[in-house]
Amino acid sequence: MLKKVDRNLKRMERHYKIRNRIAGTPDRPRLNVYRSSKHIYAQVIDDATGVTLCSASTADKELRERVAELTKSDAAKLVGQTIGQRAKDKGINSVVFDRGGYLYHGRVKVLAEGARECGLQF
Repeated sequence: MLKKVDRNLKRMERHYKIRNRIAGTPDRPRLNVYRSSKHIYAQVIDDATGVTLCSASTADKELRERVAELTKSDAAKLVGQTIGQRAKDKGINSVVFDRGGYLYHGRVKVLAEGARECGLQF
């Protein structure tokens, strides 16, 4: 009997492998991405203190109305630009990109490009 592969379980395994290698520091925090079927979330985390410095998502009150008429990729780009701007406002110029076990293409790639447009370096 064949077993169906649990894609999210495989993603979580990749994510744990990545997290063993990278960590955010106060000088260079971690930009974490989570993607669901409806929304995309990004947050900048200082792992030394365990504090989220800033976050943005398509579920935010400020972005929810602007995202309603956009495609998922365009919404991801807007979230990337928003997280980039919020990080710059906090004085963060450089981050470590944590793709959360997702492949670097599609909405994750567009979010990263949007954050780079606002001046975040990674």
